[in-house]
Amino acid sequence: MEFDKLREVIADVLNVDPNEITTETTFTEDLGADSLDVFQIVMGIEEAFEIEIPADKAEQITTVGEAVALIRNSMS
Repeated sequence: MEFDKLREVIADVLNVDPNEITTETTFTEDLGADSLDVFQIVMGIEEAFEIEIPADKAEQITTVGEAVALIRNSMS
């Protein structure tokens, strides 16, 4: 559930096909996201999941799988 919603957020921000996004996908290397893109994705995550992600945690996210784990931890 979290993965599918996250995939939609990422696809919307980066204008990529959601089917190309896996848990192993990296934001910068695979998707070509820059720091502003990552910031927009984090903002989208916070809005979509109604959570708050501390800046220090957001900076450590490099893959979609790590983002899913962070979302799950923030929701529990």
